[in-house]
Amino acid sequence: MASAKQKLIIVESPAKAKTISKYLGKGYKVEASQGHVCDLPKSQLGVDIDHDFNLKYITIRGRGEILSRIRKEAKNASQIYFATDPDREGEAISWHLYHVLNVDEKTPCRIEFNEVTKKAVQAAIKNPRRLDTGRIDAQQARRALDRLVGYKISPLLWVKVKKGLSAGRVQSVATRMVVEREREIDNFIPEEYWDISADCSVPNGKKNDLFTARFVSVDGKKTQVSNGKEADKIRGMIEKASFTVTDIKKKEKKRQPAPPFTTSSLQQEAGRKLSFTTAKTMQVVQQLYEGVDLQGEGAQGLVTYIRTDSVRISDEAMSALRAFIPAKFGREYLPEEKNEFKGRKNAQDAHEAIRPTDVNRTPESIKNSLSREQFMLYRLIYNRYVASQMSSAVYETLSAEITDKDIGLRFYGEHKVFAGFTALYEESTDETADIVEMTLPDLKEGPQVRIHEIHTDQHFTQPPSRYTEASLVRTLEENGIGRPSTYAPTITTIIGRGYVSREKKRLFPTELGVMVTEMMENYFSKIVDTEFTANMEEQLDLVEEGKLDWKQVLREFYPEFESTLSVAEKEIEKVEVKDDISNVPCDKCGAMMVYKMGKYGRFLACPNFPECRNTMPILNYIDAACPKCGKRLLEKTSKKNRRFYGCEGYPECDFVSWDKPVEEKCPKCGHYMIEKKNNKGETIHLCANENCRHRTAAVRNEDELND
Repeated sequence: MASAKQKLIIVESPAKAKTISKYLGKGYKVEASQGHVCDLPKSQLGVDIDHDFNLKYITIRGRGEILSRIRKEAKNASQIYFATDPDREGEAISWHLYHVLNVDEKTPCRIEFNEVTKKAVQAAIKNPRRLDTGRIDAQQARRALDRLVGYKISPLLWVKVKKGLSAGRVQSVATRMVVEREREIDNFIPEEYWDISADCSVPNGKKNDLFTARFVSVDGKKTQVSNGKEADKIRGMIEKASFTVTDIKKKEKKRQPAPPFTTSSLQQEAGRKLSFTTAKTMQVVQQLYEGVDLQGEGAQGLVTYIRTDSVRISDEAMSALRAFIPAKFGREYLPEEKNEFKGRKNAQDAHEAIRPTDVNRTPESIKNSLSREQFMLYRLIYNRYVASQMSSAVYETLSAEITDKDIGLRFYGEHKVFAGFTALYEESTDETADIVEMTLPDLKEGPQVRIHEIHTDQHFTQPPSRYTEASLVRTLEENGIGRPSTYAPTITTIIGRGYVSREKKRLFPTELGVMVTEMMENYFSKIVDTEFTANMEEQLDLVEEGKLDWKQVLREFYPEFESTLSVAEKEIEKVEVKDDISNVPCDKCGAMMVYKMGKYGRFLACPNFPECRNTMPILNYIDAACPKCGKRLLEKTSKKNRRFYGCEGYPECDFVSWDKPVEEKCPKCGHYMIEKKNNKGETIHLCANENCRHRTAAVRNEDELND
């Protein structure tokens, strides 16, 4: 007797296939496509411009065996379901598989679920739908645009300007942002300013009841202090003044929790709190989404779909969460009404926010089943989600004017009186907060104030910080550049191409990145224009919504782009990037070596290439001797574009340091010292001896990193 046919479910990843297989009975077979099975060919454009932008798809090399296995299972299947990810890319993968397997167009065969749980998967199987042509067309439009830009501009730059240059639609905008930030830093002129404050007390106050008031005004007018002479004058006025407490204001301030994570906010917060790169965050959260083997439970999807720009929570999940909070924390931690959050402009809202699939599955309860990174990220997602529906934190605030007839000081402080959501979670920021929690002094209007000590602190305005991956993602999102699925690959690409390097979390443009950006700005200004790129994203959204024909997007884009290409082809011929000649002779043929740009920065090469293929690294000596052998120290670059310092005597001398050594020796222990920055952004010399760590002041260097 012939065995009953199984139903075939096709997903993208083997991990998800494994998880789903455990949810379903013997009547189902689950296979993984391992991502896209068809794409445009790498060896040619693949976009037929002369025939209304028809796309040429081929089977991706290496996918033949996977497709053969899926075809074999499909022949014996009673029903085929496409369960790829619930987004544009997932819809396109299903669409290609749909055609490869010759599935009947009228058959509802597409299923999707927001979380990889037994309940969600079984519900999806009961409600299959037809393929979403809007999503498919939006993905095709994006793929065609990216191919046209990449395959048309890159060869032009390669042939006309310099071998190895390349361009991309979203990546070029992201690179330009990093380059522009570096320009801002280079052009920044520091301005001096002074903070003046006084430690104060009032009569009958306890010895420890000192409070600090900041100088704010002279003759009732808000005053900025811009130099030491002015600071000394203000100090003298404070010393002579008779201050009293006036205008006391006591208020209650409430602080709302942050919404649950979107893809962007998760990448940002994981970067700040966990020091994860965007790529690492997406790798780990993908594992949590697809399923992890839990002790006693088997494979379980732990979080909902991970590519989303929505802060929405389903009604079912909300009910479970509002029941969980009072049971876990107490009734006072649950607000009367659920907290509402407004999503960002142009958010798709097709999926929920990223949340745990089961709020009762606490991080500690499954810690032993998770890797360290999985646990850290799951705990971050879990705590943020639960905190998002907890009560506000409540603060008691106190402000008071400390005044004399000529000069005014001001005190402000806040004290937390109810933790609310902060009992579980507090959001990080890229900058350090100025407000410090304190026990508020018992101030009343009228009493004379005693001044104990006056502080005058010199500062200089700082240039904008270089981007971190987190802040670049935030800026991309704020400008409408890219979508949840593109942030991580965009950053990975610009670093991988050598346009941007990452050092101590900060992103720096390489010389190659600056060169390509300048070329793009000169000849393809629209491609690197944030507003133009954001508008293109909006058009893709309209395509997905069925309000715009995907080929119309290309019809409107290409003519002007082709015209720009034509101009560039003529004018870039006039651009000659000459190699700078060094004073280093080639040790093989005697010609003077020239500077070349490679993926990892500049190097020396023989100008007689290809007859002579000699290359040499550029030796950048610093003004410090090797602490081990006394030879000169070199500034070098690692394979990951990170700067470090090593001895010219390598490999005989193995001295190496990530921090820049200086000539000065430690006055306390005699060890060598390194250049560092203190928490005020000022350069100092720090003893490299871990048991000493003595520090001295250093002359400010404008070329230092702005961390």
